[in-house]
Amino acid sequence: MGPFQIIIFIVWALSTIALIGLVLMHSGKGTGVSDMIASSLYNASAATGVMEKNLDRLTVIVAIVFALCIVLCMFFFPQGIVGI
Repeated sequence: MGPFQIIIFIVWALSTIALIGLVLMHSGKGTGVSDMIASSLYNASAATGVMEKNLDRLTVIVAIVFALCIVLCMFFFPQGIVGI
């Protein structure tokens, strides 16, 4: 396994963890983990909409990075040669 493939795996792992955290930070319907996190981060002020938009943008960017790493892994590891 070359250094470029190791970098892809590291970016993939970091984007996975970041994507899970960002999705959990989104405000839900008022129950669950997202409400516990969101209630401590957001106020009922006017800035909440801006923060929510920024969180949405960041989530989309991280999701694109995650998907790009998956596609790159498909090209660099064809037919299951990851275990070798």
